[in-house]
Amino acid sequence: MIVSKFALRSKAFQRPVQVAFRGMAAVQVEHGRDRWATYGDLENYKQGKYQIKTFNKISPIGLGRFPAEEYDLRPEDKEAANAHAILLRSYKLQEDDVPNTVRAIARCGAGTNNIPVGRMTELGIPVFNTPGANANAVKELIICGMLLGSRRIADGVNHMKSLGEQGLARERVEKDKSKFGGQEIKGKTLAVIGLGHIGSMTARDAESLGMHIRGYDPGLSVESALKLPNSIELADSITAAVAGADYISLNIPYIKGEKGTHGIIGKDVIQNFSPNAILLNFARGELVDSEAMKEFLDSSDGRYVSDFPDDLLWDHKNAIILPHLGASTEEAEDAAVSEENHHHMTPTWQ
Repeated sequence: MIVSKFALRSKAFQRPVQVAFRGMAAVQVEHGRDRWATYGDLENYKQGKYQIKTFNKISPIGLGRFPAEEYDLRPEDKEAANAHAILLRSYKLQEDDVPNTVRAIARCGAGTNNIPVGRMTELGIPVFNTPGANANAVKELIICGMLLGSRRIADGVNHMKSLGEQGLARERVEKDKSKFGGQEIKGKTLAVIGLGHIGSMTARDAESLGMHIRGYDPGLSVESALKLPNSIELADSITAAVAGADYISLNIPYIKGEKGTHGIIGKDVIQNFSPNAILLNFARGELVDSEAMKEFLDSSDGRYVSDFPDDLLWDHKNAIILPHLGASTEEAEDAAVSEENHHHMTPTWQ
């Protein structure tokens, strides 16, 4: 079933959504430092400052938002035995990495699968993320993926490099272009699965490129709904969304468990794909059943474009597997740290 977006635009849904942590008690700067065991290296201990442990390469622009007179920043190669908070990107955090003084963990990015969230919850340590900070970077890569899948650009680049090595590039540049024909995205249908920060931005920009947009998100928030293009059609299931679509963009989180999203794009969904559908997966590799996807690619002219490794599809002629580049821009990294600082790392941490 397809319904209009205007059903979500009634005044009853127009109230602003506010997220606050007013019930959390203030954390004093010396909180948890009542035992010698928590002080770590006394030569480097700075009393009266909030200590923050960082893992990975964190944007210096973002870190610059922590005033030196209030914060003691410790990179991963420095001792931080009495840290109040941890900032990280892709580092796989272990419980042993978390001092007993830690009161918050912030992931500079959207996913938190590299953090033992369940265990941290048991310990009373909230885990924050920045789901919107990298949205534009990922959205741009999705648009890039659509073009890569449409025109066999990657194959063409590799072909020209090969011809160049043989000294045949000038001779064959016109003769061989027919090998890499494709289609335009204007007038085509894009199905967006997941209409959060990234999905809504993708839908809006794709519409501006002349595409027809169809979306599906059972947990669509009012905030995201108001960001969608007016012409979008909302489907009531994934299969309804992907049926007949030329392009399909996955923008949903990976959730383990019986009712999770592992392999959610399986044979039952893929059998509804158009023969030449292009699946864009810049969300999580585990969302796609590789066996079912390979069967589809083997028997059709469809494509699979992703920035996650896939042991089964990495060398398939109809697959384009990129490095995990989604949030790898200077702007996204700066925004991720700045957002954590602005929303969560205030001196009182309320």
